[in-house]
Amino acid sequence: MAPEPVSDLAVTDPKHAVRATRSAGRKMRSLLLDAASRLFRERGLSGTSISDIATAANAFPSQITYYFRTKEALFVETACRDMLYLARATEQAALKAHTPREYTHALAETVTATDSVAFFAEALTLTRRRQDLAPLVERTIERLHSEGARAYAGQVERHGWRSLRAPEESSRRFWAVAIGVIVEGFAMGRAPDEMCSELLRALGAQATATSTDEGARLRLVGERGDQTSSDGETAS
Repeated sequence: MAPEPVSDLAVTDPKHAVRATRSAGRKMRSLLLDAASRLFRERGLSGTSISDIATAANAFPSQITYYFRTKEALFVETACRDMLYLARATEQAALKAHTPREYTHALAETVTATDSVAFFAEALTLTRRRQDLAPLVERTIERLHSEGARAYAGQVERHGWRSLRAPEESSRRFWAVAIGVIVEGFAMGRAPDEMCSELLRALGAQATATSTDEGARLRLVGERGDQTSSDGETAS
């Protein structure tokens, strides 16, 4: 089969060439991150070489050092990316909830179903010795908090729940507790359902459901004039 003719635009337009180069670069970075994620999870940082990752991604070792500089930097970026993917999946699972109890259970069940949190915890430990990698972890944690708060506030407003804490506090508390429970769970060899139960117990109540139609407005329990319905449901 004859090769397709190269567009005159691709040859003569420098901006088009730059866009094509950037697109190819993003694709290669994604392929390297995918391959690294799989190998790091299977073999760990010390058991995975740059050559292993390059082979799995059908790339050259020099491309890894070009895009990520070091294996440690690739490890941290891979763990951070996987953590954000997990956060997105957790939010999507919780969107199906209609009560605070369902919401909290969906969060806990999703976040304990994979090893992404344990993988991320390894990256946290690594940055203790490699402070140059800390900014990426800090940005990832901030995104976890801000996007978690946004998603939670949206659910509270959508369903008219009364939150026991401000969304920002609730999100930070959830991820802090989740990381602690899951790291301990992996260290102790606990099954996902055991970690899920422990996480639910540690989180406790997050919001109460109300049967009144006050409009979709975020309310905090204890707010002036707030009276929780006696038949309202408490998340647990």
